[in-house]
Amino acid sequence: MIFGYARVSAFDQHLDSQIEQLREANVDRIVQEKVSGIHHQKKELTQLLHQLVKGDTLMVTRMDRLGRNTKQLLELIEELEAGSIHLVILNLGIDTRTPSGKFILTVMSAFSELDRTMIKEKQQVGITIAKRKGIYKGKKQKFTLKHDGVRHAIELHETTNKPVKEICKITNISEATFYRRWREYQKLKNTVTTGE
Repeated sequence: MIFGYARVSAFDQHLDSQIEQLREANVDRIVQEKVSGIHHQKKELTQLLHQLVKGDTLMVTRMDRLGRNTKQLLELIEELEAGSIHLVILNLGIDTRTPSGKFILTVMSAFSELDRTMIKEKQQVGITIAKRKGIYKGKKQKFTLKHDGVRHAIELHETTNKPVKEICKITNISEATFYRRWREYQKLKNTVTTGE
């Protein structure tokens, strides 16, 4: 099946032009949404993505209908590719059902990856210089032992038989964060107990 997705950023904007273009492209079904591109949660798009099955096609009039930046778009493309779902972007003539369409997206992905690598390299150089000058403080931890969610998770782990996965859902912290803070907490507890 071919699904069309039409989106505008504001409620006073109209979807008519997009819908007309998608109908002309012979889509089987059109999903409409009025939500800003800045929002990560696009409810209708998310529901549509869950409905798509292998061999389906997602069609949009313009690339920015799917995400506000290349990073968001490429993440979505990777998700679609993993599920063997095709993507068509009408104004760019990109159609992943064709070899040339796949090639264009591969090139876009490569440039995006290069950009990410260059940013990481710049950050690393900056960190190295800051360390040499003695001014590097590192990333400030959000989830310290003083964080309410972390404290609650540790308390639940000590006082209940709930599995860590469930505790992390309740307290809204990741399992990796929990285990890091749990080890830190145990070390601190041992230090206090042994009086070191």
